[in-house]
Amino acid sequence: MTISAQLSADGQELIISVEGRFDFSAHQDFRNAYERVDASPKRYRVDLSNANYLDSSALGMLLLLRDHAGGDNARISLVNCRPDVRKILAISNFEQLFEIA
Repeated sequence: MTISAQLSADGQELIISVEGRFDFSAHQDFRNAYERVDASPKRYRVDLSNANYLDSSALGMLLLLRDHAGGDNARISLVNCRPDVRKILAISNFEQLFEIA
């Protein structure tokens, strides 16, 4: 499992990439990815193209990111989801809380 974060050149968007299993073992690294940024991005993009597993703790971590980013006003997109990951997000009704692309 690897979590990395990159701020866009204009500082407006934070891209968080998840690789491997997105589960409780990623909790601290995922939080650090958005809490230790020296800017206040307006948008967040979570790239799940290399995430091959997602469990309920990962769903909770995404909700914590949403709270951190402004709750109902948060602009977060979950992108490049594999079919299995997209299915879990759909079953959990996350398309009502996040943009899933």
